[in-house]
Amino acid sequence: MKHRAPPAIDIDHLPGHNIRRLHQISVGIFLQEMGELGLTPVQYAVLQTVANNPGIDQRTLARTVALDASTTGGVVDRMESRGWVERRTAPEDRRARQLTLTTAGQGVLAEAVPAMLQAQDHILAPLSERQRTEFMKLLRLLVHTNNEHSRAPSDALK
Repeated sequence: MKHRAPPAIDIDHLPGHNIRRLHQISVGIFLQEMGELGLTPVQYAVLQTVANNPGIDQRTLARTVALDASTTGGVVDRMESRGWVERRTAPEDRRARQLTLTTAGQGVLAEAVPAMLQAQDHILAPLSERQRTEFMKLLRLLVHTNNEHSRAPSDALK
């Protein structure tokens, strides 16, 4: 049986490859901007979401930030051990855990926001204002319309 040679494909022209690379770059820039805080993009998303939704339960948090339940549990465990979030049993469902930011968590978030905004500007720096607007419009379209294909779809996009 004869095998044909696979086609020569330049991976630098594949959207998936470039999205993966942009994700690597984005995380690198974010971590650089966070410096001593040592906050990861996922931890920032959790802190901001809990701040925006005090008392949110872990399951809803996971669906909102598009993480699987076990990853969310681990992130919340680490953030709780750092004193940033507090879990409480939900009064209406003893199995559910509601999350709130502690005073320390509020302080970390307040300190992180300027660095996070700087990271976003750094990521988009090569683009003009018009290109940034169009890029974000197209990026949200791709994320929204492909949400169902994620291993952890975001309920925020439904």
